Amino acid sequence: MADDDRRAEDQLLRIERVTDSALSHLDLEKFLAELLVRVQEQLAADTATVLLHDNASGQLVATATAGFDEEIRQGVRVPVGAGFAGRVAADREPVVIEHVDASTVVNPLLWEKGLRTLLGVPMVSAGQLIGVLHVGTIAERKFTEHDIHLLQVAADRMALATQAQVARTERATATALQRSLLPTRLPRMPGVEFAARYVPGADMRVGGDWYDVFSLPDGRWGVVMGDVVGHGLPAAVVMGRLRSALRSYALLDADPADVLEKLNRKAMHFEPGAMATVLYAVIEPAADRIRISLAGHPPPAFVSPDEPGRLVDLPADPPIGVRYDEPRASSVVELPPSAVLCFYTDGLVERRTWTLDSGLDLLCAAVEAGPAEVVTAKIMSVLTEVSPPEDDIALLVMRHLPEGG
Repeated sequence: MADDDRRAEDQLLRIERVTDSALSHLDLEKFLAELLVRVQEQLAADTATVLLHDNASGQLVATATAGFDEEIRQGVRVPVGAGFAGRVAADREPVVIEHVDASTVVNPLLWEKGLRTLLGVPMVSAGQLIGVLHVGTIAERKFTEHDIHLLQVAADRMALATQAQVARTERATATALQRSLLPTRLPRMPGVEFAARYVPGADMRVGGDWYDVFSLPDGRWGVVMGDVVGHGLPAAVVMGRLRSALRSYALLDADPADVLEKLNRKAMHFEPGAMATVLYAVIEPAADRIRISLAGHPPPAFVSPDEPGRLVDLPADPPIGVRYDEPRASSVVELPPSAVLCFYTDGLVERRTWTLDSGLDLLCAAVEAGPAEVVTAKIMSVLTEVSPPEDDIALLVMRHLPEGG
């Protein structure tokens, strides 16, 4: 084997050993720092930098560097498609620049640093753009096909590790955010008892399902059940914003329909592209009546000592996030003593193995006029034992206590 071939193979083995070891720990900050130093050494470069892709802004953000700390300190951001790094990201192909100035790069730090040559490669994992890895030299340099291949190997490993770490971080953040927004303890209301469950879907992805119970002026109480379309951190963030906005509007309007109308205008303006189904209800102080409005959400199940479980017949307006110029509707439901209402998200009743009507029939058969916690346990047992949940489940059971209860 020729000396050049042996040297090339040795370089690749060194890069692969570093990446394999780091991948087992998935410490992204240390991983990127260690690998950038190794890339810088193996390619005899003066700088090595990673810019990660920010999906929300469509920009590349300087995240880690070896030999070029100014990019990180100054928070350099490059639009995809603009300049050197932006071209690498847009084309998803290696790019070599042998003349660094304002005509070839958008980041002035690169030519102010005195760099003469740049080599950049895309970081892509599972078809998704993760970022750009580039190296630069102050002296004139001809990067070879082997140099490009070596840098691409490092970029591929970086992309894989970054995607895994970001997914793990987003999942943990979404879980913490959702837990912080769900009631830690359901309030006690005169004449009413509550019980609730939240269960992630089959793949344990946290979504935008939420429930809420809060006091209102004049002894009234608000009840919310909502489901943001999507999963992960983006859905949880939208859920948090909608939850806070709905609480604020609930203090301004007594009619649930007016509250949902304001919520929809807010979502259309500030959350373009987001969509959610929401049920909002207001319980009267005597707990004998509840006024409900639906924004694309499934109706609650109802049962009383005098009649079997059934779905409450309510008009359903379009979901939150959908333009709707007609007045939204709200309806009053009478709650005799011992009556039970079951609010839920569609993950409770939807499965690939049965029709939606079958799931709703199971729910109506499972709900009974008993203590809220007992009813909740029975519903979860029936609906999850027949078929494991595939989506998030939020369930809130409300019981109007019997007289003297």
